[in-house]
Amino acid sequence: MNADYVIVGAGSAGCAIAYRLAEAGKSVIVIEHGGSDAGPFIQMPGALSYPMNMPRYDWGYFSAPEPNLNDRRMAVPRGKVIGGSSSINGMVYVRGHARDYDTWDEMGATGWSYADVLPYFKRMENWHHAGHGGDESWRGTKGPLNVTRGLRDNPLVSAFVEAGREIGYEVTPDYNGEKQEGFGPMEATIWRGRRWSAARAYLRPALKKPNCSLIRALAERIVMTDGRATGVQVKRRGRTEIITANREVILAASSLNSPKLLMLSGIGPADHLREHGIDVIADRPGVGSNLQDHLEVYIQMASSKPITLFRYWNLLGKAYVGARWLFTGAGPGASNQFESAAFIRSRPGIEYPDIQYHFLPLAVRYDGKVAAEGHGFQAHVGPMRSKSRGTVRLATADPNKAPDIRFNYMSHPDDWTEFRAAVRHTREIFGASAFALYIKHEIQPGADVITDEQIDAFITDHAESAYHPCGTCRMGRADDKDAVVDPQGRVIGVDGLRVCDSSIFPQITNGNLNGPSIMVGEKMSDHILGLDPLPRENVQPWIHPSWATSQR
Repeated sequence: MNADYVIVGAGSAGCAIAYRLAEAGKSVIVIEHGGSDAGPFIQMPGALSYPMNMPRYDWGYFSAPEPNLNDRRMAVPRGKVIGGSSSINGMVYVRGHARDYDTWDEMGATGWSYADVLPYFKRMENWHHAGHGGDESWRGTKGPLNVTRGLRDNPLVSAFVEAGREIGYEVTPDYNGEKQEGFGPMEATIWRGRRWSAARAYLRPALKKPNCSLIRALAERIVMTDGRATGVQVKRRGRTEIITANREVILAASSLNSPKLLMLSGIGPADHLREHGIDVIADRPGVGSNLQDHLEVYIQMASSKPITLFRYWNLLGKAYVGARWLFTGAGPGASNQFESAAFIRSRPGIEYPDIQYHFLPLAVRYDGKVAAEGHGFQAHVGPMRSKSRGTVRLATADPNKAPDIRFNYMSHPDDWTEFRAAVRHTREIFGASAFALYIKHEIQPGADVITDEQIDAFITDHAESAYHPCGTCRMGRADDKDAVVDPQGRVIGVDGLRVCDSSIFPQITNGNLNGPSIMVGEKMSDHILGLDPLPRENVQPWIHPSWATSQR
């Protein structure tokens, strides 16, 4: 089999690239190890805790023991299904802050400033809230990716925003527009009560074209000929095959599997490759380095009123929610229930937000385990720009084996300072009078957890990944020895090969990574096609006028 372009990974970026290349008349083969995204557990937003814990949809990766988190091995769900992680994630849509992309540009990813990427965010979005808060001129309304907001009819959802306003924080009508900082409605990739993944937005329309096809196979290595990527070796139905790329191979296999595939193919830190008996094609020490993620804790409150989603947390309630969603596409199952958000700064002197909140009117964990207290609610909170860096390495040269993942969480002292601030700011929010009617007591961490040492122990025991790994094939200048790809996604030192997914982020963005990952696919598709980038948009984001001296 052969095509102009062979894309490894039908995830957030890969689907977008397949769509744009096929639309331009190029022949495309997409290789995906996972299977169909059919079925209620994956399509019903309210069932989001299920797919990321199902081996059918998830690679099932775990980190190595994390030394600063009591040697806990952290779950690292990644989508093994069409749509990739966009088919198993929490569906939260965040572009990131404008300053994130300006920082990328300063770090050597020339042409990736906010002015450069904003047109691509607009191109991909079909934003359904024009006229309902926020400035439409900052948003896109004709793209493939539906972006919506929930009904926000639970009083706790409004109380969260009111509490923030009451204690002096900004309120924002649209954190994806001019003003990220503040409290306001959360946005989601949900449309008509169903998950709107990259598979639905991009891949299915692409596959309707005769020049785009999808094959189910495990990519084992990139085939190299005289320093050029010419195809991909795959295992398919028990047989080894070569899928040939007439023009380029495009890796979009995730920030864990893209560096793994590069290393299996002889591109990476030379000494590490030799340890595993792999011939070195290109010595790129940055492959698998610079691993970043968001950590978060859940600050949980017991509710004094029976108004939380706990009323559905029984066999009968779940049956009702499921049946209502199945037959009408409505009800609690039609929302991911993350309907209010906030982005704040941890202290004065921080120019733009470094703490994110997801508010949930239920006290529950991502694995679906509910708090023992019954009715409750929680804020997921964590720092956005941890200084800790980790690695992805080969555990073995066997392509069937999981990579060795070491986040090195909380290895920088500033992470502890920021995390303590996040916990204390959250307690102040829940202490506002807007919540006085609803709070019985604090479930987690518990009112007796007060000192720095006690809060640190809570973080050590309870911090969870927000599942935002990125940065392992960093984009930078071609003469930067630690960069893996140039600003057009081309692997430095190799011809005919690009990496186009969250691996290339020089620094993690503010918020959830699905939106930025799709944007990478959109922008890289223009680079691949040799098109001029969309015209830059020089708009100024809102920055708190007193950021240097005030925390809010």
